Amino acid sequence: MPELLKKFSLDKRLQGDKNGNTRPRQPGGKDAHAYPWDRSSLKSMPLDLQQFEKLDTYASQVTVKSGLDELVSDLLQEAHSDLERVRAIWIWICHHIEYDIEAAQEKDRQAFKPSNILQTQKTNCDGYAGLFEKMCRIAGVQCMTVPGYSKGFGYQTGQSFSGEFDHAWNAVYLEGRWHLLDSTWGSGLVDTTTSKFTFLYNEFYFLTHPALFIEDHFPDNKNWQLLKPPQSLRQFENNMYHKSEFYNKGMLSAHPDTPVIRTVNGKATITMESCAPTLFMFMLNGKQEHGLLSLQKNGMKLDVYPPTMGTHKLQIFAKGNSDIYSSVLEYTLKCNYVDSGVRLPSELHQPVGPSWFSEQMGIRKPSHPDPIIHTSDGRCSISFGVEEGISVLASLHGDDGPITEEMQRRYIFQLHREKRTELKVQLPHAGKFALKIFVKKRQEPGNYAFVFNYLLCCSNTKVNWPMFPESFGNWGQDNELLEPLSGVLPANRNVPFKLKLHGVAKALVKGQDTWPLTLNSEGYWEGSCSTAGCQEVYVMVLENANHNFYSYILKYKVNNQ
Repeated sequence: MPELLKKFSLDKRLQGDKNGNTRPRQPGGKDAHAYPWDRSSLKSMPLDLQQFEKLDTYASQVTVKSGLDELVSDLLQEAHSDLERVRAIWIWICHHIEYDIEAAQEKDRQAFKPSNILQTQKTNCDGYAGLFEKMCRIAGVQCMTVPGYSKGFGYQTGQSFSGEFDHAWNAVYLEGRWHLLDSTWGSGLVDTTTSKFTFLYNEFYFLTHPALFIEDHFPDNKNWQLLKPPQSLRQFENNMYHKSEFYNKGMLSAHPDTPVIRTVNGKATITMESCAPTLFMFMLNGKQEHGLLSLQKNGMKLDVYPPTMGTHKLQIFAKGNSDIYSSVLEYTLKCNYVDSGVRLPSELHQPVGPSWFSEQMGIRKPSHPDPIIHTSDGRCSISFGVEEGISVLASLHGDDGPITEEMQRRYIFQLHREKRTELKVQLPHAGKFALKIFVKKRQEPGNYAFVFNYLLCCSNTKVNWPMFPESFGNWGQDNELLEPLSGVLPANRNVPFKLKLHGVAKALVKGQDTWPLTLNSEGYWEGSCSTAGCQEVYVMVLENANHNFYSYILKYKVNNQ
């Protein structure tokens, strides 16, 4: 009995719609939204997407049996309001109809009748919009197809629009107002390199807020913008284009909000605000170089220094809740001056400087919260708290050395005391260096994960620090080296040694001869060693008084000059 009633009520709706339903009214003043977007919702009406979960699952699994009327009838089995009817139709189209790239060039629009689309399950934007309108009409919902211009597949920043319209979408009448949607773009995307379509559902284009929809959809009739005041075509061409992923990834705003940026003294600065802590990255001309990207609590700041004069393409990516970075914004940079003094190391990766992310990875309360550290004598000491069970690794990278992985670590000496790790850094020469910080959970296998880097800057050309001594696996995290810090010792000298070593029974220095170290009242092992007649000097420890096997913990080279 319930099935019969449902069928009867649907038949009445179908019959009524076919027999002279009046043409839907055009949008009026009460449909227009005040511009701009107020950030409260991406939608043009309040929606709880969780309420659609059951309906979405059902609608996506409905299959075509005989024709359009039966398909709509099947879809509406679980839909109990006009909003749910529109949602069921939207979900079905987005999950079953493939964008036909070849058909997009077709001029004969008759080839995209709903019956043809159901058969091939392929169409172009006109076909999507026509099918959507037809299915809504069968369901008894007022729906219109809206032609216009779009910033879609193949769009270039700043291009102008003229001539024939290149896209079509829909408007539906729900709860006394018009609302916009685009099932073509809701269903997936076309890869610009292969020109192949991939199903990738995009919630953004369902009942999109008009102030956001206008960013990539310009209707033939300005009333279909549903905006107060409406935009001109010139504004549409010149306005910043935030991709749907900009909003899907939780972005709220970006500055500058113009697609073309001119550098000032060789530099451009971009800031972005997000509704939650987010990971970002950028590419300048397809490479992750020539920029300083620092994460902020809800957003990021990026300083870009184009390497040459002229026009450059800047892309910004955000990670959001997924594991994949998506392009959220593109700028065209125009650079008329290059400051050679700000050339950044090519190994400087993102992000630069500590942030909420480094804290999440176990690095707390850094001594240097800023991403750039200036040192006049080529030395600096950086410290931070480290969460229990986390190991830290650091390496130094400049464009002209150090070269090997071992050398990249030998200009940094790591100390650990009172739950804080200290990195003593000595630069081999003047210039700019990336100091990379990696972490790893001690108990877990696998590699160290990159967390962030500092940019170290030194303009003092007299700087020429040697490497620190080489430390071996037995050099404990809580050990402390006071002297000598230079990994290269002078020849034919008596060199004093002072270290704090934990859990050792004896300690000695071995050169040409062996020199014992003694433990003083403050807990430091002290002594001296002559460098006469040797090329290398080692610090060795006996961990247990009952053993006779000494372990190497530090190695120094002796300068032959």
